Amino acid sequence: MRIFKQRTSTISVLIASLACSASQSRAESMDELYDKAKLEQHVALYGAGPAGSHDRWIKEFQQKFPGVTVTFTGGLSNGLNQRIERQLAANKMETDLAIFQTIQDFAKWKQRGALLLFKPEGSEQIDPAYKDEDGAFTAVSVNTVVYATNTQLVSAADVPKSALDFLKPRFEGQLITTDPTEDDAGLSVFNLIVEKYGWDYMDKYMAQKPVFVTTGHAAVSNAIAAGEKLATFDSTSSTPRLKQQGKPIEPVFSQADPTPVFLVGAAIFKDAPHPNAAKLYLTWYLAKEQQSRTGTFSPRADVPPPAGLAPLSSYNIDNRFRALVSGESRLTELRKRFGGYIARR
Repeated sequence: MRIFKQRTSTISVLIASLACSASQSRAESMDELYDKAKLEQHVALYGAGPAGSHDRWIKEFQQKFPGVTVTFTGGLSNGLNQRIERQLAANKMETDLAIFQTIQDFAKWKQRGALLLFKPEGSEQIDPAYKDEDGAFTAVSVNTVVYATNTQLVSAADVPKSALDFLKPRFEGQLITTDPTEDDAGLSVFNLIVEKYGWDYMDKYMAQKPVFVTTGHAAVSNAIAAGEKLATFDSTSSTPRLKQQGKPIEPVFSQADPTPVFLVGAAIFKDAPHPNAAKLYLTWYLAKEQQSRTGTFSPRADVPPPAGLAPLSSYNIDNRFRALVSGESRLTELRKRFGGYIARR
């Protein structure tokens, strides 16, 4: 009798486990999540990126899902992550959902058990290279780091085709990038350049008297569009947005060098005060309808490239960004070495 009861108990546990697994494997629909999110009423979003880049989406989300309000905190990834670290240390999470460029933060927080494992509806369309296998985090956009020039001040003949062209006398005192010791996307392009051309390139580049900014890629594109600087090899999504606004700036894919891509990722915290509202926002933002309107490449395989661009696979792309930022010792070494050049200005 005791053996029978033990077997019955074991079978019951197994059935319950399988039922739980089946439930977890089926992504909740937006309608199901909305019903739960309305009870929570809020979602606290920490979002990195250029000022205003999240405003449009927050407004649309709140119109689509009345009764769920987004509380937004913006800034740079390497500042917002420190605020979250303090919340984790105090065991008092205020943040529900983070959308950051610093993918390595998500990997670190996953290891510490701080993230909620969640695979939103449609996640099967996302390439495995762009998401965590367990659902701890996922990319929400795939961004290229390309050249950009001021179209009124740089002739077609002078548009750089490789990193070596930025060393021409024409560009002395006229170059701008993010600081690679502060911005990982900027670091990725500088790293690719020295991998191909050697560290001597940095001596020659610094002789051009470049400007480095610590306020993000929008500052780089804005300076070029305003004619304050002529060119950069460190341009991201702000450049096509400015071009659409009629500003004299043009993004350019290198004809000779690999183009790095970096990911903007999203994760929900395990102890988030409003987990269902966070799930709803992430599911909605990753839906095909929204992803097709971001102006950047989507991690979803069923979303076409931005207007005027070919699929990523048609370009000479380097997609080692996640590996680069996940190697802490290598990352520290690169920042220190590039920092040595910048400090000598």
